[in-house]
Order: sequence, then C-alpha cells, then structure tokens
Amino acid sequence: MPSLLSVNVGMPKNVIWQGRTVYTGVWKQPVQGAVMVRRLNIDGDGQGDRGGHGGEQRAVLVYQLESYHYWQRHFGRDDFTYGEFGENLTVDGLSDDEVCIGDRYAIGDAEFEVSQPRVTCYRVGLRVGEPQLPALLVGHHRPGFYMRVIREGRIEVGDTITKTRTGPGALSVAATDALLYLPGRDPEKLRLALSIPALSPGWQGSFRDLLATDGSDAQQGPAWAGFRELRVDEVVAENASVTSLYLRSPDGTPLPDPRAGQYLTLRIPSAAQPVPVRSYSLSSTLTDGRYRISVKHEPHGTVSGYLTSRTRPGALLDVAAPRGEFVLTRGTEPVVLVSAGIGLTPVLAMLHELAAHDRDREVWWIHGARGPQEHPLAAEAHDLLTTLPRAHEHVFYSAATAEDHLGGEFTRGRLTREALTALALPADATAYLCGPDAFMADMRDALTAGGIDPARINTEAFSALPSINPGLTPRTARPPHQPPGAPGTGPQVTFARSGISTPFPDDRRSVLELADACDVPTRWSCRTGVCHTCTTPLLSGAVTYSPAPLEDPPDGEVLICCARPDGDIVLDM
Repeated sequence: MPSLLSVNVGMPKNVIWQGRTVYTGVWKQPVQGAVMVRRLNIDGDGQGDRGGHGGEQRAVLVYQLESYHYWQRHFGRDDFTYGEFGENLTVDGLSDDEVCIGDRYAIGDAEFEVSQPRVTCYRVGLRVGEPQLPALLVGHHRPGFYMRVIREGRIEVGDTITKTRTGPGALSVAATDALLYLPGRDPEKLRLALSIPALSPGWQGSFRDLLATDGSDAQQGPAWAGFRELRVDEVVAENASVTSLYLRSPDGTPLPDPRAGQYLTLRIPSAAQPVPVRSYSLSSTLTDGRYRISVKHEPHGTVSGYLTSRTRPGALLDVAAPRGEFVLTRGTEPVVLVSAGIGLTPVLAMLHELAAHDRDREVWWIHGARGPQEHPLAAEAHDLLTTLPRAHEHVFYSAATAEDHLGGEFTRGRLTREALTALALPADATAYLCGPDAFMADMRDALTAGGIDPARINTEAFSALPSINPGLTPRTARPPHQPPGAPGTGPQVTFARSGISTPFPDDRRSVLELADACDVPTRWSCRTGVCHTCTTPLLSGAVTYSPAPLEDPPDGEVLICCARPDGDIVLDM
C-alpha cells in the first residue's frame, strides 16, 4: 500500500546563482505532525514563480522514494534528504509510469487529483546541485507530478494513500511528460491527452499547439541555409530618407516565395568591422522574381547609411533567407493593418498579398506619420487599397502644415489609442501592428479595449525579444555590451538584433551564458535542452551541443542553452 513518507514545505527566498538573484521556493524541509492542505497550497509552503509552479492546478508536488534511490545510484551520492527535489510529498509507491493523469488519491482527510507532470525547470538542478538534472528527469522518465486538491484536509507522515478513482485514458505521468518533451510523439496520444478533463489547461494548450503545427509550414526550415549572395538589381529613392532595394539571384534563377510580413537579414562586410548584421522587412511580395526591402537612413546608422547612400545596382549583398512569424494568415475575417513610420513595410507586403489573392476580405489600413514628406510608399499603398472593394484607409499626420494637402483620406493629428478606438474596428478582426514599441503597446491596448481578442493581435519588432528568465529578481536593464574580462579566443558570435559581435570566451559553457554576460535579452527555463524556450533562429554557422538536447529544434534554429559555436555563428537575438 502506498504511503506518505514526508511532508515538505518552504517559503520562497533569495538565492545567489551565477551572479544573479533567484527568488525560489524550491528549498523544502520536512515538517512534523498533521499539516493542513488547502486548495492552493499546504500551510507553510509557497512558490517564488507562480507562472510555472503553484496555484490550483499545481497545488502539491509529489516525488517518489524509488526515484530518490535511483538518483543516489546515478550520481553516486548518499546525502539526499526528503524535499531535495522540491517536492511537497515524498511517497513510497506511486511511480510515474503507473500513476495516470486524472487518477485521484485520498491521503488523511484530503483528496487529490493528478493534473500534470512536473514542469521542467532549472531550479531543481540548482537545489540538488546537479545542473543537468532537469534534462535527466525527463530523459530517464522520472519527472514526478503535480496534484490539485479536490478536498481540503489534514495529512500526516505515515498516512496510507488510497486510490479513489482511475483517470480516463490510462495515460501515465511518464507518458504525458514524454509527449511534450521527447521526439517521436504520437498524434493519437496527443488527442487522447486532450480528452482527459483533469489535464491542466497549460499542458492542454501545449498539446493543442503541437497538433496544430504537425506537418505545417511552421515545421519547415528557411529556404536556404546561412547567407547567400543576392545582387542589387535596382535602387529607388522613395523619399528623402527611405530607399528601396530590389534584390535578385546573381544567376537569374527565381527566388523562393516569402510569406507576407517576413524579413531578410543582411550581413554587410564592407560597412564596418566587426561585420554588422541587420534585419529589414520585405516591403512587398515577390516582384518579377525579386525581393524588395525599404530602408530608412537612420542618423548615425552605419548599415542603413551604407545601404541608402553607397549601394548601387550590381552590388552583391550577403542575405539570409526570409524568416519571421509575423505573417499574414489566410482566412475570411477582417484584417486590420496598423503601422507607424517605417513600420509600414511588413504590413505593406501583407497589403500586396491581400490585393493579389484575398480581394474579398475587409481590410483596414491605418498608418501614422509626421507628414506627407515622411510617408514613404503612400501612393503605392493607396493604389492597392483602391483595388480592394472592402478597404478602409485612415492616415494620420501628426505634424502636417497648413501647406500640406489634407483631403478626406488624411487626419491631422497623431495616431493615438483614442483615435484608433474611435474608428470602431470590427471585433472579429485579426490585427497586425508594426512600429515603435510604445506605439505598438498603445495600439494593442486600444484594440483589446475595442473587443478584438488579444490572441488575434500580432506585433513585429526588430529589437531583441522580451526576456523570459523565470525566477530571476529584476534588475536595472543595461544595453547589450561586450562581455567582461579579456576577449575570448573562440569563434565569432553575433547577436544580430542586439548589435553585438564577440569571440566566444573560453570560460563559457554555452551561447546562453555568453548572451547573459553581454546583457543580451534571453529566453529560457530549463537551461538543459528540454523545454525549447530558448529556441533561436540560427542565421549562419553551426553549433555543437553539450548536453545533447532531448529533441532537436527545427531546421535553422538552435537551443542556445546547451549550444557552443562550431565556427562563426550569427543568431537572431
């Protein structure tokens, strides 16, 4: 008969880790006597990161004595104490390959339901002192599991554990964990998991995403690996500050079709040293077999100045294949395209796509600029809109003068959230936003307030993506910089979005550690190649892995948490 060996609790505390402060509740200690279990927690227990741990779906974490013995043998250690793996309940029995999602168990006065496997997280490795443990828990099929509280009550060491109900589907904790984190997953098992009501909403969402992307374009890699030379076929000055460059293959073969909204990344050895890398949205669909980018000459912009002032037809540029998830999706619902300044380029490509293939859709074109002289490609956008029978055009000029022609197509004033709300956009629309970060935040708020589902609001930005660093105590943001200490002697690592290029240091174990040292914004959770939170487009070069990821990322992407450069690399971060 399974039994309760230890009840472990602990409140979150600050722990120093790799020069940063982690606020975590993973340190649990055994308690004596009867303890009250409540819907959200055990008395005396807490979690530092409620996004991944705790709450109704993850009120209690369970780990087994059998797994303790297994890891003692694996690591050659005999110093483990109950609560070492961050669990609330240490139990004898209830192995991960026998317990199923939706099973219910009575312990003392309380009753519980199994809701999901443990969330893979670096903090359990931090607690045990074994950094690779998050990957090992999954790879060795010993994750442990969370339970929700069905009936509150007191529990105590020595209580027997009685199964009160068998979950539907007979999907074990270990099998559920493998479905999310390991390769070779069976779509039928994904559907089975989604049919189990007890499975937590977070895991249901992950499984729905896996089913939705199975065999879709999202699984395909870029059209070509690394950088290839493209010839500048034509250079067109759109206005005083924006220049369009048309690019074609040097041998005249057709270029692969991009998706409307994607971008190209250019490497410009002639512009500066170290070699700068920049990304620019495609501003139209494929035209006569050519790509078009429209570049604004920024003050003190080394690359933009080179492209707009010094590049001539016939020049060869190193170009990575079209990339990006900010893409127009097919459908019948209205489309809202909102932009400011040079942010119009990706949505203009979407407008080209709509005019060519989706003329029956309702389209709202909304753009903000200082005035007509600073509104490139305005006539082109207007002409496209005239071909769409259900198009609405709203252009806002914040600094228009009395001499500027302001017809019915233009509004004097800034494009603000109030101005956008006043347009009464259709609530069933899908929206695409591109412009400065503050502008996109305002527009997103206005669209959401107007009734558009936030899940249908898409944004694009070429700055580094917002960080995902669970558990780290926030600190004052610093702009990306060279790593401290003497320069490394390894291959050149370029963080394209952050504008940092530096040799890989001898004392760094991974690209992620180098990015952290440079204050390049990073996104991660497990740091051992399991969760894929750190998946990053690899624009050029190759990497080696240590440890090897449990599942390889898609073609053209890398897991920076366990990757080291195998020669010079360029990353889209």
